[in-house]
Amino acid sequence: MNFLAHLWLADRTDTSMAGAILGDLVRGADLSPYPSDIALGIRLHRRIDASSDRHPLLQPLRAQFDPGTRRYAGIVLDLACDYALVQHWQQLSREPLPEFCARAGTSVAAAAPWFVQAGARAPTAAGFSELLLSYGEASGIDRAVRRTAARLRQPQPLIAAAGQWPRLTTPLLQILPELLQDLQQQVHTLRA
Repeated sequence: MNFLAHLWLADRTDTSMAGAILGDLVRGADLSPYPSDIALGIRLHRRIDASSDRHPLLQPLRAQFDPGTRRYAGIVLDLACDYALVQHWQQLSREPLPEFCARAGTSVAAAAPWFVQAGARAPTAAGFSELLLSYGEASGIDRAVRRTAARLRQPQPLIAAAGQWPRLTTPLLQILPELLQDLQQQVHTLRA
């Protein structure tokens, strides 16, 4: 799951939107410097990532990646899931996507000091909202791939793997509602 899916899950489970994003940025197990709601969001983000990485609905899609690019399948599938989520948005949320993205951007920006503590730049509400909205366009996913690849020592294998994401869209659209429902249930169970 990428940012938009993590935020959708945080919203549905009444957990920290900032924590849902910080889960990708905070390193280590010691979350004591963070407020309890953000720390919970970080832990849930990590559990969601671990669960989705091995989820049975995604395994057939992972198997479609060439052996040389399969280690990057998780990144590509995460981004493709956000694209599919935008395509399904009206079925999964009563709140219009631009309103959700603006609300999420405001929530994430309000936690800017915690992003700085994690070693990241302080997000702005407008910038983060724009990023989320970009996931509904192929060009937005391609930009996200390039940004992610730029942080790797060897970016080319990720870029090669990402060339496969458009063909994964149709199967992702078919499984996404069930996948999100299952992950939402897991979050509720973890919080109980």
